[in-house]
Amino acid sequence: MSIASAVQQLKKELPSTVKLVAVSKFKPVEAILEAYDAGQRAFGENRPQELAAKAAVLPADIEWHFIGHLQTNKVKMVVPWASLIHSVDSEKLLAEIDKAARAAGKVTDCLLEIHIARETTKQGFTPEEALALAGRIGDYPNVRLRGVMGMATFTDDTEEVRREFRALKEVSRQLAFLPDCDQVSMGMSEDWPVAVEEGTTIVRIGTSIFGKRTSV
Repeated sequence: MSIASAVQQLKKELPSTVKLVAVSKFKPVEAILEAYDAGQRAFGENRPQELAAKAAVLPADIEWHFIGHLQTNKVKMVVPWASLIHSVDSEKLLAEIDKAARAAGKVTDCLLEIHIARETTKQGFTPEEALALAGRIGDYPNVRLRGVMGMATFTDDTEEVRREFRALKEVSRQLAFLPDCDQVSMGMSEDWPVAVEEGTTIVRIGTSIFGKRTSV
């Protein structure tokens, strides 16, 4: 299946309430343009240098999402381009984003990454930590907290994945006291149907669109 066909098929299958972010990390500009020409506008990158390089040469109406682990010393490279940073996993990082956004004269939309998986290699806040941070988000006026993100355990156990997605959705409900904090980013190529059933608003899909990556 071509990139364009994959994009069009996913858009047919996804509810209108769910945003498709095409994960274009490691993919060439030509592949992104093929998805763009098929109507896709939101793309996800996980390396600051790659995001900046692509954003500089691709159409200006692309909505760039930063979806990878972000180091504090790379924040300045991401803030000018990112419509949404999915992977805020510490208050230190949030403070650095706020600082860079203030310098850039903008407010940056962010999601708090919540650790929902059984795998210790995955990062993120506990639900309690996220709720506490949300209570003092006013300390960071150049950040707008839009919701939460999480990655489920890599497993064939669909019910385990479902439990983890439900846990993330529950954190989202607890943060609903904040204005505009209504986004849940969960679901990738292998588990997005379960994420949709459990109430995601954003899915991050790469392999099903662009094929398996050949770089690391």
